[in-house]
Amino acid sequence: MESQQKSLWLDGVRTISPILVGVIPFGLIFGVTASASDVPMLAAWASSFVVFAGASQLAIVEVLGNGGAAAVAILTAVVINARHMMYSADMGRYAVDEPLSVKMSIAYLLTDQAYLVSSHRFPDPVERTGFTSFYLGGALTLWIAWQISTTAGFVLGTAIPASLSLEFAIPLVFLALLVLAVKDKPGIIAAVVGGAVAVTGVGMPYSLGLLIGALAGVAAGITSERWFA
Repeated sequence: MESQQKSLWLDGVRTISPILVGVIPFGLIFGVTASASDVPMLAAWASSFVVFAGASQLAIVEVLGNGGAAAVAILTAVVINARHMMYSADMGRYAVDEPLSVKMSIAYLLTDQAYLVSSHRFPDPVERTGFTSFYLGGALTLWIAWQISTTAGFVLGTAIPASLSLEFAIPLVFLALLVLAVKDKPGIIAAVVGGAVAVTGVGMPYSLGLLIGALAGVAAGITSERWFA
């Protein structure tokens, strides 16, 4: 049993590893961006441990760095991370028999990447044997990579040459997730509507275009689910 758990843990590590190609540069971008912003460095760095959500962390730094109100930054982060409520509801079916400490670990380490690779590996919660080992192997690997890459971004700061063009990492991360996440028509509609609205609102003050785009995508997804139900 122990060897099987170890095998599933390592399987989780191997499965998540290719995704780190986009995650690590993303972490560097966040560290560099945050270190150059007006946000207190300790608070920005600590967000990688407390918030642990790249898109939300970057949105908070960008909103505050552009003079946005703290309330807008918080609301933007909450909306962006609202999808984790759906992930949590699904993950709860897999962790129902786990002790509270394990459930808390699963919740803390929850990311788009960890959720998607785990749900693909274990599509049916009835057959969830080994899920926790697989999930924690992948999720913890990503957590470690994120902490190292964001810290490196803070340390290196502007020493990273602009010619590296690390900005490619952000769309790369989410394009990879999009392929895994969009499985049906409501998902496609949510992705298209949310993306289109966010791009259209790029010039809006306080980075509100991102917030409105996220809301529009969620609304489109929920509405279309009723259409195709």
